[in-house]
Amino acid sequence: MDYPHDQRPGAPVRAGIPEHGRIPKYYAVKAEIAALLDELGEGGLLPTERDLAEQYAVARETVRQALRELLLEGRLRRQGRGTVVAGPKLEQPLSLASYTEGVRRQGRRPGRTLVTLDRFPCPAPLAAELGASRGEQVWHLERVLLADDERMGLESTYVPVARVPRLDTEFEPDSSFYAYLRERLGIAFGDADERLETVLATPREALLIGTPPALPMLLIHRLSRDTEGRPLERVRSLYRGDRFSFTTRLAGG
Repeated sequence: MDYPHDQRPGAPVRAGIPEHGRIPKYYAVKAEIAALLDELGEGGLLPTERDLAEQYAVARETVRQALRELLLEGRLRRQGRGTVVAGPKLEQPLSLASYTEGVRRQGRRPGRTLVTLDRFPCPAPLAAELGASRGEQVWHLERVLLADDERMGLESTYVPVARVPRLDTEFEPDSSFYAYLRERLGIAFGDADERLETVLATPREALLIGTPPALPMLLIHRLSRDTEGRPLERVRSLYRGDRFSFTTRLAGG
C-alpha cells in the first residue's frame, strides 16, 4: 500500500506520517479512502465497510476506525443506510456579521427552528454582563441553526426585555435577530467580545442538532454592545465541528 504525501493547501505535513515512517494501519487506510473521496466527489456513495476491507486487505475494524475519523472531520456524512462524501465546511467569519449573512455569502439558504422563547429573572452574573439589575426580566431565545435545512448548530441569545419588549409578538423566530434589531428598533451593533473553545455537546444539545454526543463542537461566547457602548446581548453559539470553520483577517500593527 502506498502512503501518499498530501500536498493540498492546509493539509498536514507529509499527510501526518511521522519522521520514523511507522504509522498505524488504520491511518494508511484513511489516506487511501481520503484519496477515493476526491475521486467520488461531493455526494458520491462510499463502498461498504466489507468492500473497503477487501479492497485494502485489512480487517473491517481497521476500516471502521478510518471512517470514524473521516466522519468526525466532516469529510463524510451518513445518508440513509449508506455513507457519502460531504461537501465543504461552511466558513463563518469572526465578525459582527450575523449567521444569516455568513451563510448567504456561501450560496446556502439560512434558517432557524425555534426551540425556546421565554423570559426569566436575570441572575447576578448575567445581569453584570448585560448591565441589568439582578432579577430584571431577560429574554432567552434558543434556536437550531440551519443551512439548506441541514442542522448546523444551536444558538442561545439572552437580551434584557427592556431593550426588546415585544420580542415575543413582533419577531419571526426563523429570521435574523440582528436584522430585527436594526430594521425594527433602530439598534445598531458597535462591538463585541468573543471567546471560542472546543467542547462536546450535552445529550440534549446533540439531540437537538442531530449529532452523536462524541462529535466535537465549536462553542462561541459573545457579549455584544451597541454603538453607545451599552451591553446588548449575551450569545452562546454551538456549531458542528464537522460542518463549520471560522475565519478572520489579521492586520499588522
